[in-house]
Amino acid sequence: MFNIRRRQFSGFRTFPTPPGLLPAIIAFPIFLALLPAFQSCQNTAARNLRPNDTIPYLNPDLPIDQRAGDLIRRMTLDEKIGQMTNAAPAIPRLHIAAYNWWNESLHGVARAGLATVYPQAIGLAAAWDEDLHFRMATAISDEARAKYNDFRRQDKHELYEGLTFFSPNINIFRDPRWGRGQETYGEDPYLTGRLAVQFIKGLQGDDPKYFRTIATVKHFAVHSGPESERHFFDAHPDERDFRETYLPQFEMGIKEGKAFSVMCAYNRLYGQACCGSSRLLTTILRNEWGFKGYVVSDCGAIDDIYERHKIVSTPDSAAVLAVRSGCDLECLNTYAHLKEAVAKSLITEAEIDTAVKRLFTARMKLGMFDPTDSVSFNQIPYSDVDSKQHRDLALESARKSIVLLKNAQHTLPLGKHLRTIAVIGPNAADSALLLGNYNGTPSKTITPLEGIREKLNAQTSGVTLLYTKGCELVAGLPHPVPASKMRDSAISVARQSDVVILCMGLSPRLEGEELKLNIPGFKGGDRTTLDLPKEQEDLIHAIAATGKPVILVLLNGSAVAVNWENDHLPAIVEAWYPGQAGGTAIADVLFGDYNPAGRLPVTFYTSVKDLPDFGDYAMAGRTYRYYKGPILYPFGYGLSYTTFHYDSLRITTPPNGTDSVHLAVEVKNTGHLEGDEVAQIYLTAIDARVPVPVRSLRAFRRVHLRPGGAMTLHFSIAPEAFTYIDDNMQRVPLAGRYSISAGGGQPLDTRPAASNYQVITTTIPKRS
Repeated sequence: MFNIRRRQFSGFRTFPTPPGLLPAIIAFPIFLALLPAFQSCQNTAARNLRPNDTIPYLNPDLPIDQRAGDLIRRMTLDEKIGQMTNAAPAIPRLHIAAYNWWNESLHGVARAGLATVYPQAIGLAAAWDEDLHFRMATAISDEARAKYNDFRRQDKHELYEGLTFFSPNINIFRDPRWGRGQETYGEDPYLTGRLAVQFIKGLQGDDPKYFRTIATVKHFAVHSGPESERHFFDAHPDERDFRETYLPQFEMGIKEGKAFSVMCAYNRLYGQACCGSSRLLTTILRNEWGFKGYVVSDCGAIDDIYERHKIVSTPDSAAVLAVRSGCDLECLNTYAHLKEAVAKSLITEAEIDTAVKRLFTARMKLGMFDPTDSVSFNQIPYSDVDSKQHRDLALESARKSIVLLKNAQHTLPLGKHLRTIAVIGPNAADSALLLGNYNGTPSKTITPLEGIREKLNAQTSGVTLLYTKGCELVAGLPHPVPASKMRDSAISVARQSDVVILCMGLSPRLEGEELKLNIPGFKGGDRTTLDLPKEQEDLIHAIAATGKPVILVLLNGSAVAVNWENDHLPAIVEAWYPGQAGGTAIADVLFGDYNPAGRLPVTFYTSVKDLPDFGDYAMAGRTYRYYKGPILYPFGYGLSYTTFHYDSLRITTPPNGTDSVHLAVEVKNTGHLEGDEVAQIYLTAIDARVPVPVRSLRAFRRVHLRPGGAMTLHFSIAPEAFTYIDDNMQRVPLAGRYSISAGGGQPLDTRPAASNYQVITTTIPKRS
């Protein structure tokens, strides 16, 4: 970095002139005259740019396409190639600052120091709240800009200090064994797509000229484990599954959300590396969907093309394949071989220009080449980071993400008559697991134990709170205290209490991205069973045997088969990895200060034996849309402390079959407490002659109702919902009868519910 500062002199004293100093004194005025030119070469020159009519790429009044083209023409081949890796170096002569494209913001600005940490993505999906998702993403982008502005003031341009974020992860959580499923919005393409659109819009902002930040939808495409095979597996779903499950959420994110970045995945698809697939990155992404942004590889994915997939044999050939297929930016450094590829005539400089122009278009849309005061986002202060408003939003998000799975005999909320409460379990006092993965560092975390303690202290009710860990998370991890001693202590504590709150579940140490872990129930970040670890199950059975009422609070990132617990415990709460305010939110639900209304974004199966092979990407027998076997808790399920009733479902179908179908339904709070309800609309094609989903979510809305309050909800179902993939693998309209349901979940009668549902059959005419 050039960092020459003008020195100020108040005067000189007279001293003998040392040998050689006189020429320096004579040269000093010349140095001062040339100093501005030296200063213009600073790594951070772009920060202080002013409009320049003579240099087109520095003129903010010109179209960005023209500006980016002008900049590319001024660059050497080496300079262009250097800009195609995530750690792009500075080019001082062109006022280009160093920039690192790799940044994370899955549920808060991650890996960059202090930040507000919201619930993990799977928990955010459980809130089923588009407005909340948009507000959270907007808050994340405000903190991102505030941190970026501060980094610039410090002249920092390192990893995790930029504005281009590798979020959201919108892969389909097709199998609960996948360790990274916690990063997704669940198993349904429509729910995932709706939340992705709001996240993208919140992250990128609505300024007509500048992005606040840039969102990257990932991992494109057909990527969801196993983690241990992600660098070499080859997915082969049929075209119907590809188009109806693996692509819709990406299409929504691009066409409606306007995401300006896409990350291609590690794996192969139909024999082609995803980062070297012209079908994915050009035919579908750009030609079919009209994508205008840039594509970035997953980190190390270009290496995989030649080292693990063995599609080509050399790094230069891998780089050429990726660039020519449409991958503009590499995370890591195989693209350094592009220069030798040009020399061998494997690729042209013009093809490299196309990629580099897309990258500088993005940086210009972020305002990086414009005067600081012309970009309003540059004024966002650092005080926005970890602000009270954002901390309150983290608490709201955590509350809304909690799902009440069972509540027999109105065990919850806990009453005021209790005198002694026991909190037991390996997840009760673990602050790290609250944050999931891809997380930032909050100023404060509240564990379940701390949240319950604070709640009881605030009530000044004289309740005694007892705590013991009871067991370790899982066998295979260090056990500083003998398991038998821990269990005996837990049983003793339980017997002294009026009610026991068991905090069990999983941990990001057990499920996650390519973890170096191979212990019973877990392999490489994935799970090999859906059960809770045996240590936890044994403790649950022992505590239940005391006869005390037991409330099970689950903290995990994927579905768990708590079959015995569902049959024998009176209350079960799913809290996910709830973020920095998780403990407060859990206590609010347990003691009735918040009425839970989260809904499951995934199916809870009864056993891993109910699932197809993990590596099979066919959708048959997976997710609520195609699975027909027994389930523990269905997708969309969740209870409340109040009840709701749906009535007067009305449907208006278009006469020509080309317009949206309109629905109206009345929902009323028929209980004694105010609360939220999540209205869900499902669609089933009755007359389909090819495989179609059992049912598909097509609309939803979370609403708040006071006791006795009612409202009429209106929904529109787009005509695309009434299409299917025919035997020629083409999407065509499907006329005929459809079953449409409206209610607080799927039209099932297998579980107690907080509401009813209504079903109506309608006929969609042939398109005229």
